[in-house]
Amino acid sequence: MTPQNLAQAVFPYRHLLVGLSGGLDSTVLLHRLMLWRQTEPDVQLRAIHVHHGLSPFADDWVRHCEALCTEWQIPLVVERVVLIDDGTGTEAQARRARYAAFANALQPGEAVVTAQHLDDQCETFLLALKRGSGPAGLSAMPARAEFAGTQLIRPLLSQTRASLEAWAQAHDLRWIEDESNQDDRYDRNFLRLRVLPVLSERWPHFTEATARSALLCAEQESLLDELLSEELAGLTSAEGALAIQPLQAMSPVRRAALLRRWLAQQNAVMPSRAMLNRIWDEVAQARDDATPCLHLNGFEVRRFRGQLWWIKSQPSLADVTLAWATPDEPLPLPAQMGMVLLAGKGHVRLPRKDERVTVRFIARGMLHIVGRQGGRKLKKIWQELDIPPWRRDTTPLLFYGETLIAAAGVFITQEGWTEDGVMFEWRA
Repeated sequence: MTPQNLAQAVFPYRHLLVGLSGGLDSTVLLHRLMLWRQTEPDVQLRAIHVHHGLSPFADDWVRHCEALCTEWQIPLVVERVVLIDDGTGTEAQARRARYAAFANALQPGEAVVTAQHLDDQCETFLLALKRGSGPAGLSAMPARAEFAGTQLIRPLLSQTRASLEAWAQAHDLRWIEDESNQDDRYDRNFLRLRVLPVLSERWPHFTEATARSALLCAEQESLLDELLSEELAGLTSAEGALAIQPLQAMSPVRRAALLRRWLAQQNAVMPSRAMLNRIWDEVAQARDDATPCLHLNGFEVRRFRGQLWWIKSQPSLADVTLAWATPDEPLPLPAQMGMVLLAGKGHVRLPRKDERVTVRFIARGMLHIVGRQGGRKLKKIWQELDIPPWRRDTTPLLFYGETLIAAAGVFITQEGWTEDGVMFEWRA
């Protein structure tokens, strides 16, 4: 791959953040980009190394990457991450943490560049085949993808690992070997170590043929995206919810295609066919009086007012009480839910000096809110105001003493209202 080929692969970007594990693939990628920079000095490179903490040699890898980037005069960012055990396996957890670190490290105008190659593409295709994926999963990895407001670019997808190794040896490059790459308990390693050598010995161009199949699947998915995009837009609300009723009369195949594309719009991990059927059968088609919920990788699919909603899972805060000792300053909320503040011009009265201020998420007894005659329980108020079930025990409630004053952005009680007051604002 010449500097011109590389420039074309990342065009129009000239500022690049390069994923650097220190292994063969990323070392070759960074070396080629460094050589390109020598021919076009306006190119700006930064590297990022993600320390997962999984290997006893992880600190040695950091030092290796630091030495390499110092030699090549490339700034290096080292991000230490902690994996969250969500039941998806170490490989998936590490990948999510890695790409989250990339997103956090990005600077304006940069694109992310990673070193996946042709053999990686073949492995990804076979893993999708093992899962029983359809054309979307079998499309494997695109050469370019939208990512964190910019693009993720994989310029080496047409290169074999053997060609990268030949480049590294020809240029006397040094790289690290991750000992976990020899552990065939991991699915990808099992394919790389035990399956692909056999297939390639029988069919020497197996990886290239697999890449062509992935490309054909990607083209089919792209065509379906074009054909269904207008229909999907008509079924999707401004809040991103999907109307259920129009889907009822559709063929199962068309309905599944629209559901997949709706989930893709939410940046969801694409579910299996069985899970897609569960979304339709258990959530969309649940009893009218039910409040169905299906959990998927830290998110939930919910039904509300004849629509499907994609919601980030949140713990119930019904038993939480937050003391707000300085209500003239913002109050952070738990579970990464943002903060609340009393500010601006509104109709929420400020507390008296003798009133203890707290934020809670449940209120008992009969409540009298502005704009409604008579008293109601909170459950009834939520129903009347069309507040979704998943917001009913996570919406911040402002209390002075034991008196409910307001629900953030929803209502003010008669005890909390004043003509000239402030707003009780929730910034999620």
